[in-house]
Amino acid sequence: MSGTLYIVATPIGNLGDLSQRASEIMSDVDFIAAEDTRVSRKLLEYLKIKKELVSYHEHNSKESGDKITSRILAGESCALVTDAGTPGISDPGERLISKCADLDINIVSIPGPCAAIAALVLSALPIGRFTFEGFLSTSKKSRFAHLDELKTEKRTMVFYEAPHKIKRTLNDMLTVFGDRRISISREITKIYEETIRLSLSEAVLLFEEKIPKGEYVLIVEGISESKDTQEDFNQVLEKATLYVSDGMSLMDAAKKAAEESGVSKNKLYNAILKGQQA
Repeated sequence: MSGTLYIVATPIGNLGDLSQRASEIMSDVDFIAAEDTRVSRKLLEYLKIKKELVSYHEHNSKESGDKITSRILAGESCALVTDAGTPGISDPGERLISKCADLDINIVSIPGPCAAIAALVLSALPIGRFTFEGFLSTSKKSRFAHLDELKTEKRTMVFYEAPHKIKRTLNDMLTVFGDRRISISREITKIYEETIRLSLSEAVLLFEEKIPKGEYVLIVEGISESKDTQEDFNQVLEKATLYVSDGMSLMDAAKKAAEESGVSKNKLYNAILKGQQA
């Protein structure tokens, strides 16, 4: 009979956030798969737990994943941990979890700290619906393509960002999204924890002077109907009207302009029709 993979959330700063259940699981399993064994060893020393640590990270996920699943299939149990927070969230542990699921290995989540959720509730932005976008690509082309896909996203968006990239990311977001509300959190649960709530344009100006320190979570406001100013709508309507002048049907012109802008197709269609009837 195979063992179990336990997905164990660990503190993102304050060690007091580790649950008793997480501590007990790490004590009871046969071994622990860690993103960085040096980081996890410090946690185990704090907990006075002596346990075998196996390295599992971005660069050895295939080879190490095969070894870990073989041991679990042979009956051993493993606790999967990341450097901080919940394994699988912008973390190579996602691959091990998927591999175990494919092999019908029993998987149990030991929930706990997650920087994305902590920053969301601190943001004071609407969080009834949100989308997690993780880290943006270092490639300029891929980064802009990713942001471009999200420019009409209505849900609040969650991004992770490293200190050396945050200035560029904020500038790119302002370019693609326009000026929106954003909440920026860093060092959550640590001594220098900070959350600032401002607009993207203000954030860009702030980080021209502010030296970025720590890992960041960016919570960005989604687009809403109230953000569609009359001026913006008129520009889209003008484009749709040109499509009609080029020979498109009213419906096709409204559909194409809507897909390009995110404006309501029906709203555009009615406006074009009204203009022709005037």
